[in-house]
Amino acid sequence: MLRVRRDQPSLWESVLPEEMLALSEELTKVDALLDDERFLAPFREKFSTRLGRPTVPVATYLRMMYLKRRYSLGYESLVKEVKDSFSWRRFCQLALDDRVPDATTLIKLTHKYGEATVQALNDALVLKLKEEKLVRGKKLRMDTYVTEANIHHPTDTSLLADGIRVITRTVAKLREVGVGIGKGFVNHTRKVKRIYLGVSRFFKGRASKSRAGMDKAQKQLIVIARQVIAGGWKVKVDIDELGDKRSPIISRLRGQLKGWLEVTEQIVEQTEQVVKGHLHIPRRVISIFDTGARPIKRGKARVDTEFGRKVLIGETDHGIITTHKVLEGNRADTTLLKTGVKGHRRLFRKRLKAVATDRGFYSRPNEAWLKEGGVKRVGIPVRGKASRERLIEQKRPWFKRLQRFRAGSEGRISLLKRVFGLDRSLMRGNKGTEIWVGQGIFAHNLWQAARIA
Repeated sequence: MLRVRRDQPSLWESVLPEEMLALSEELTKVDALLDDERFLAPFREKFSTRLGRPTVPVATYLRMMYLKRRYSLGYESLVKEVKDSFSWRRFCQLALDDRVPDATTLIKLTHKYGEATVQALNDALVLKLKEEKLVRGKKLRMDTYVTEANIHHPTDTSLLADGIRVITRTVAKLREVGVGIGKGFVNHTRKVKRIYLGVSRFFKGRASKSRAGMDKAQKQLIVIARQVIAGGWKVKVDIDELGDKRSPIISRLRGQLKGWLEVTEQIVEQTEQVVKGHLHIPRRVISIFDTGARPIKRGKARVDTEFGRKVLIGETDHGIITTHKVLEGNRADTTLLKTGVKGHRRLFRKRLKAVATDRGFYSRPNEAWLKEGGVKRVGIPVRGKASRERLIEQKRPWFKRLQRFRAGSEGRISLLKRVFGLDRSLMRGNKGTEIWVGQGIFAHNLWQAARIA
């Protein structure tokens, strides 16, 4: 059963001194912003029900998620801090005798509400600021950055070792819960560990050694991985033969085993291609735990390859982020300009009068499309050698002002990464990253709105 607010105040709040319950100026303003009923509407529309146990109040959940992202806390640390602070309890609308939600409950609710609810919350906040005339939405600056996946640095040998390890571990769990399951499966983890440690020693002294040792280790791991995969598929067949006799635990482990087998087969195939000398492999898997993550090399000097997902953000006046999108792969910035502008116009309609980006977004069709859509000032430097007329235009005061406005997006991205956790997503998968990025941007917009209110 969905609860949106706490039912009634506690008697303790009238007994304790006001100083113990006083909120900071920032939390007072954020609390006032979140009191708007429009932030509860997405939850009422999708999750309203009168059946089951009462949920954590939505008002409490939203405030706890703000504290989590604002102060870079883990779920367990968040629960501990809220328990120990009178003012944070009051901000989260929890009385002294109320039980603070468990960390596991907050995690489950985050996955349950999903990325669509987070997007609706961001839209509601921007529209609220627009109605209160705190933001006008006439200017838009856009940029992209990478939110890294929470994975280790991928190598072909480490991915093979990961696949063998998780398949073996899943079969071991099936042996514990199912009678006669996985009897013929051979555990190769000790041998794999020995080979992998040999590869690590090779990397430490690679300047004085040939590639032959590395290729030999990869071939050995490929042979072992194929044996483990074959054994894993036999285990799956044994589970399928149980039919309706399977317990829910066995069914869940069967699904996990199937997923590990499929992704490990992909890793074996791409490693065989690497051994043959084919290094450019499309849709290359870089993690068995987050198969949607991609290697992204950005066109900047002294920037290493990042492993994760590219994110587009669009920002209007006063630093409010009006649109964002988590992208698949490393799409060129020129293909993203229309996406960002349409996302902004979805909330501000025809108010947009000026757009500023770096030269990576420039193309003649993009510039023409903006001007046809009513954008009077297009502050995008041309790529390559500019004509004399273009250089004159780019030296005009309005163009320079837009480029100074655009430069602020670099600082905004730095702030999002340092303070709101958008440097690395601790949630896996495309949907998990969308939730993580959306929550961080919602917390940032709340914080920024409290500053300008």
